[in-house]
Amino acid sequence: MLSEDIVKKYMQAGHIASEVRNSAKQLVKAGAQIIDICEGIERLIRAKGGNSAFPCNVCINDIAAHYTSPPKDNHVVPPDSIVKVDLGVHIDGYIADTATTICLDRRYEDLFATAQRALQAAIVEIQPGTKVSKIGSVIQKTIESNGFKPISNLSGHKMDQYIIHSGKSIPNVGQMNGTKTEEWEVYAIEPFVTMNDAAGQVKNGRDSYIYRFLRDRKPKGIEAKILLQKIRSSQRTLPFPERWLYSGTSDGQRRAFLEILASKSIMAYPVLIEASGSLVAQAEHTVLIKKDESVVITL
Repeated sequence: MLSEDIVKKYMQAGHIASEVRNSAKQLVKAGAQIIDICEGIERLIRAKGGNSAFPCNVCINDIAAHYTSPPKDNHVVPPDSIVKVDLGVHIDGYIADTATTICLDRRYEDLFATAQRALQAAIVEIQPGTKVSKIGSVIQKTIESNGFKPISNLSGHKMDQYIIHSGKSIPNVGQMNGTKTEEWEVYAIEPFVTMNDAAGQVKNGRDSYIYRFLRDRKPKGIEAKILLQKIRSSQRTLPFPERWLYSGTSDGQRRAFLEILASKSIMAYPVLIEASGSLVAQAEHTVLIKKDESVVITL
């Protein structure tokens, strides 16, 4: 059972995440710099008293997940695109994870509406003792009945203090899985939807811009050692982007970062792209399962 204090922290994180998510549409415009959107979202989180649980993801068209701006990113939002904004807020490590899709072309609104319907259907289903396979089946049936296809190799996930993915997953398709949800667990539920004629899976892209501390391999360089200590103490097990580590264009700090990466002290999350290049929409809420009810903390 979670203490009253912990539940309050989850609720506070969820309230901040909801407010910031609802502000995303004001930032996402054709021609907007992606780095300005990412950093604008992250500033809003701090201004409201929260901390970013991971870097703001801004994923466009066929990019499904894990794109955040690297330092000096000059990419902009294309006109008539479909833009996923995925953000996380934590209070003392207790995380609320939420996402929305902004359609700059009205032709894509049904895609996002279907992701929202699938999310709502999953929320109705999730209770203590629910099989995750049943939730996945509900998500899949909702998406397919609307004429679209779920992304089968992306899933929702259980979260714990300072841990984004803590073991259990909520699939977006039906599968043979006897795992059940339990009281006082917290889940991010996130249907990803693509076109009916698409592959319905994601593949790893060539680039990675999000990282996580993995182990202390003790790099040789002094700057690398200092930087790794900073990562370990400030981020713990939570994901981060390179742009959070230092400002400016310090060649020494960049070399230190690359040394840490080469030592496998940190791991990289590749950008995930729909395998056939099809458009992707996403909707996401965080749910706290109590004894008698499930509470959506990011409404």
